[in-house]
Amino acid sequence: MSAHVLKRWEPENLGFWQQSGARIANRNLWISIPALMLAFSVWMLWSVVVVNLDKAGFQLSKNQMFWLTALPALSGATLRIFYSFLVPIFGGRRWTAISTASLLVPAIGMGFALRDPSTGFPTLLVLALLCGLGGGNFSSSMANISFFFPKSKKGLATGLNAGIGNLGVSLAQFAVPLVISFGLFGAFGGEPQQFAQGGVEKNIWLQNAGFFWVPFIAVASIAAWFGMNDIADARASFADQAVIFKRKHNWLMCWLYVGTFGSFIGFSAGLAMLTKSQFPGIDPTAYAFLGPLVGALARPLGGWVSDKLGGARVTLWTFAAMIVAVLGVLHYLPQGGQGGDFYGFLAMFIVLFALTGIGNGSTFRMIPVIFLTERQRAAQGQGEAAERRAVADAGKEAAAVLGFSGAIGAYGGFFIPKSFGTSLELTGSVEAALLCFIGFYLSCVVITWWWYARRNAPMPC
Repeated sequence: MSAHVLKRWEPENLGFWQQSGARIANRNLWISIPALMLAFSVWMLWSVVVVNLDKAGFQLSKNQMFWLTALPALSGATLRIFYSFLVPIFGGRRWTAISTASLLVPAIGMGFALRDPSTGFPTLLVLALLCGLGGGNFSSSMANISFFFPKSKKGLATGLNAGIGNLGVSLAQFAVPLVISFGLFGAFGGEPQQFAQGGVEKNIWLQNAGFFWVPFIAVASIAAWFGMNDIADARASFADQAVIFKRKHNWLMCWLYVGTFGSFIGFSAGLAMLTKSQFPGIDPTAYAFLGPLVGALARPLGGWVSDKLGGARVTLWTFAAMIVAVLGVLHYLPQGGQGGDFYGFLAMFIVLFALTGIGNGSTFRMIPVIFLTERQRAAQGQGEAAERRAVADAGKEAAAVLGFSGAIGAYGGFFIPKSFGTSLELTGSVEAALLCFIGFYLSCVVITWWWYARRNAPMPC
């Protein structure tokens, strides 16, 4: 057996945890985090690339550009369904290294394609789909990290992994406008594209949006391969994990996670184009990174607070506040193309992003508690061996649900930008889309209260 495989792993054993468990778990966490951050950066590249395509000479319609921002989320969400189950099959170390290295494909592909404005729209669509490889990584990463930490620390650990990982969205939206503004790679990066702004000829190296990430991805892949661990007891077949599809709470938590993470990734993908359509005089790239930055930083806070107060209570109030924030966005939108307040609009979206981050942390705190409680209830009175088995089974089920709910939640990254585009096309406004979001958040409030947060709830967590 490889030296990287941990034959004994008992995070709930305090002596084991203090002696060696905490050190090993934290090393795996801090290698996982930058790898996941790069995955999010690649996943969201098109959200900032599309608003610069015209400068590089690409001639695309608004609808085509909305497709390029939405497709990475669609493919990423679909890949997450499969990635959810791969860590117990392949091992966390091996799969983290392989899945991180796979990001080289869209990064290098975009680098070459964006050098030439004659690159066809179908090619750009394929590259947008390939960026979904970054989205898929989240489910396997979260499932892997959940195995390493005891129940009392899962909220903070998964919050840090996801929260700092989510910073990759802001990193991409902040870094890309900088790196495409100069010849970062010299002759190796290719010739710049030229455009006129205010009567002045300027250069742009749009290909750097892809090439920039290549060395970082290579380093992160190597670090994962040599520095992380596989847990022998965490191995499970797909059939072992597929039991989650029979679990009611799997589907309820998927619904809630669409409301939190689906909103985070959907607003991240669509905000720049939404800003460009509603406030044409504003440069969206100057502000687009702020919301995802706040949302990512709020995620560990959501996990930490939920460790103290309970995930269900935090989730309930988060959804209630999100309804108020969407009403605020509606208030500051232009009416019939007139009026509107961009800074009020931006402030409300930043509040929304912060709330999605808190909700991301709180929902992922709920999942391990729900499944541990459910399995322990089933094993009650059957002896010590059954109770140990219940803890092991709960860990595998919770890991699969963390990944699977992450997959379903990621579809919000497709539907939110497309709902903005559809609402604009059909009604000339985004109000219809925002009102639909309010209705959805109301359903999340009801589900959280009834099943998890009310007094005598069936599964308090």
